[in-house]
Amino acid sequence: MPAHRVAASVEAADLGSYQQAARLMLLHGVVTESYPRAKALALVLQWADELAKDFRDLFGYSLQTSARHARLLRRLDAFDASQAFLTVKSKKPFDRRRLAYLCLILACLHRSRIEINLADLVKLLTPSANAIEHLGFDATAPGHKDAVVDVMDWLVDRGALRISDGSMEDWARDHDRGDALFDIDHDTCAALFRPNKPLQHLVSAAGLLDTQTAGTGRDPRRRFAAQRARRMLIEYPVVYFSDTDTETAIALRQPTLAEDIARLTGLPIERRAEGIMLVDTTGHFTDKRFPGRGGAVNRTAGLMLAKIADLREDPDRASSLQYLLPAGPGEEHADLLSRIDMALPQAGTLEALAHDPDADTDWSADEADPDVPEHEGQTGLPFVEHGTLEQMINELYEEFGPSSFTNKWQADPGGLLAEAVALLADLRLVHVVPGGILVRPAAGRYRNITAVLPRLAHDGQFALDFPTEETSP
Repeated sequence: MPAHRVAASVEAADLGSYQQAARLMLLHGVVTESYPRAKALALVLQWADELAKDFRDLFGYSLQTSARHARLLRRLDAFDASQAFLTVKSKKPFDRRRLAYLCLILACLHRSRIEINLADLVKLLTPSANAIEHLGFDATAPGHKDAVVDVMDWLVDRGALRISDGSMEDWARDHDRGDALFDIDHDTCAALFRPNKPLQHLVSAAGLLDTQTAGTGRDPRRRFAAQRARRMLIEYPVVYFSDTDTETAIALRQPTLAEDIARLTGLPIERRAEGIMLVDTTGHFTDKRFPGRGGAVNRTAGLMLAKIADLREDPDRASSLQYLLPAGPGEEHADLLSRIDMALPQAGTLEALAHDPDADTDWSADEADPDVPEHEGQTGLPFVEHGTLEQMINELYEEFGPSSFTNKWQADPGGLLAEAVALLADLRLVHVVPGGILVRPAAGRYRNITAVLPRLAHDGQFALDFPTEETSP
């Protein structure tokens, strides 16, 4: 019997290489000959069989590989705002127009041969876009060409397209004279869009989520809860026990979960009374680095946490803080799901094959497991009003000077505050509510930050000063 369930056939000397390949797939989802970097695909393919088994056993994910790409097909338990495509140059999330253009352009490429020029691609895109109400494409309309260029950049970055002649910038400046010619990698294009279920069979976005189908009783429920717990730990910056159901919270506390994830990723697990997190000690296993090099928004978010910590530790002001209960995660997710479904097109759905998400589950959530103790409920979190946050950002501008926050933000403290709060919410350090924010326990890790503005360290990289003693949320 193998000593470890994860990477069971991997020798100790090769474990670091295997873990690097696992982190690559979990972080990027798609790895090609050029994305995210040269030789990444060779590393993943070296461990493809072991990775496929471990991803399937731990998370229920599927790893599909070919000689030119590797694709990790995830199964989601919930939607959240952090699941976004980012533009290559500005690193801004795709808006609805860009997401729609991406799907339409991939469809156009699927019907093309081995190469296509941008002008012909736009001719194929235009009628499809114009057939969709409120979308459309007009080369003279503000933002439309920029959206196409962002989508094409994204596809080129991932190796689905390769520019063989011309320039997208020339086309963007003058679409009548400028053009670009692309070689198409159909294998990679197909890998980029591969939903788990046919979209024409869905009557609700809930059909894209994973639900338990493996029998009834306590054992299947516990296995599904353990799988859900492992997914949460690998996908979210921090997992709070109060945000989960009883069985998932129990699974998160099991020592085998930490052992398996640590062996898969090579990263340590940190536990606190309120939750658990996977700590990125490499600095490369995250899509949002914090704290660290991240521009004005990242540094301001750290400074805001320091201000909030000062507020909570000031005996005169802390006594006036309110403690509020956040909405339950199920309630917020149901609201998000309903808003997604409001935009779901009804035309084209195959009613005879329509997927009913409620039909996937053959057990009732109300079935109580007598061996499972009652799960602790949520506790009140400190509420910081929006007016107090505005006062904090204004104090930072007075202390450091507007020019310290770059040209983009030096005259817009309100906009910078909104971006900083959004970052902290994505990192699950705060919870946005009407009128302000609720400060979550993991924010306490940063209460002793002594320098949020970057300084040049001995290795030439920007760094932050932290206290040597261990902190807890």
